[in-house]
Parts: sequence; C-alpha cells; structure tokens
Amino acid sequence: MAHYRGRKKEYPSSRYVKDIKSADVWSVFKIIADFVQGFDELGDLGPSVTIFGSARVDENHPYYKQAMQLSDMLGARGYNVITGGGPGVMEAANRGAYAHEEVESIGLNIELASEQQPNPYITKGRSFDYFFSRKVMLVKYSMAYVIFPGGFGTLDEMFEALTLIQTRKVWGVRLFVIGTEFYAPLIEFIRTKVLAEGMIDERDINLMTLSDDLNFVMSEIEKSLRAQMNDLEKEGLNNTKYYQSLSSYVTDRCNTDGESV
Repeated sequence: MAHYRGRKKEYPSSRYVKDIKSADVWSVFKIIADFVQGFDELGDLGPSVTIFGSARVDENHPYYKQAMQLSDMLGARGYNVITGGGPGVMEAANRGAYAHEEVESIGLNIELASEQQPNPYITKGRSFDYFFSRKVMLVKYSMAYVIFPGGFGTLDEMFEALTLIQTRKVWGVRLFVIGTEFYAPLIEFIRTKVLAEGMIDERDINLMTLSDDLNFVMSEIEKSLRAQMNDLEKEGLNNTKYYQSLSSYVTDRCNTDGESV
C-alpha cells in the first residue's frame, strides 16, 4: 500500500468520501458554525462591495490592474472590499483596498484540493469548507457586486447574484460586469437565445451594467448606497445593525467632506 512520509496517502477524493459518510448531524453543526461566525464578523461592516474574478491572472495582467485600481478607488471613498480571498483578481482587489487603513480588505477563502492559499492583502478573513455558505457571505453584506472576467467559479457567482436580484431576494443591490470584450459573446447568447426563447424578460438583462469605465462604475456604486438605505427604511429595518452601519458611514462622510451621499 502506498504511503507518503510515513502516512497513508490521501487521494483527492478522500475528503469528499469522508464528508458524505460522516454523520449528518455533525455536518449541520459545521454549516451552522460557518454561518454564525460569518454573520457575527461581517454584520457591522458598513458599506461594502464584493469583487469577483479569475484566480488565474498575475499582477501584470490588465484585469489584475483594473481590479486593483477599482478597489483603490473604493477604499479611498470608505468602502470595504470583499473577495474570495485567493490569488488573481481577488488578490488585486484586496491589494487595492489594503492601502487604506480605514477600511477592511476582506477575504473569504475556500478550502480546495489544490490548497488555495489566502492572499497577503487581507485584514479580515475566514476560510470555508462549503461553497454555498461562502457565497452567502460574499453577497449578503454588499451593496454592489462587481464581476471581472473569470472561469466557472466566477460565472457561477455572477449568475447566482443575478438570480438573487431578479427574484428580489436582495434589494437595492447593483451588479456591474467589467470586461466588455470578454463578456460580449455571453451577453449576445443571453439576448439571442435566453431572451429570444422567453426564458427571461427584457428587464432581466438590464439587471447587469456592462462597462469598462471605472469612474462610471464608482459613481453608480455610490448611488446604490442611498438606494439600499431607502429600501431598508421602506421595510422598517432602520434599527438593524446593518442599516445603522450604513447610516453611520453616511453621517461620517457628510461630516468629513460636506457631501451628501
């Protein structure tokens, strides 16, 4: 029998097999712990933006540079930045925010067989066993989602975010897609196939804002802050911890630079 450094070799499937064979009740406790700790750590963040994108680009890639520039702009305006905590676009986004001490650069990492390591530009981080609990935390406390080019994981996150907005499971949240050339064929497919065959409505396409103009995206994110606060007020959620964190940010901004958000 094969051994590795004196231990029985663990194949990539081993963890999965162990997980599905483990007692369901312990899996439930583990899942609950992920949610409880995530809610506790992120619930009072204040205004935050989640940035998604490929883990497979280096710092010389244009998408890396764009993500870093946008997160630097967000950090300068007092917005926390949330990412999946890994390399590539995620690292770039954390890196841009990391330069601003007054905001949090948050990385919500996922434990993978390839052992994805958290990037070094995180001020607040957590590691998750399950994609579904991680995705809840990536979207729950953000007022905007920014999608850079990426692979299956990024596309999964983009369409889940779109579904949440479409079905109004989240309110006052905007979704921005950066990489017009990269995403043009996908948008064309959505229009000529998904929309044409009645799978979605015209208004559903407008849930996405496709632009490479970072200044425009930044200004639209600013607008979404007020929109989200208005929605919370309409629903009588003025006393929630999340609303209070947004309100505190707006008050501080007005006192600091005299602007109303």
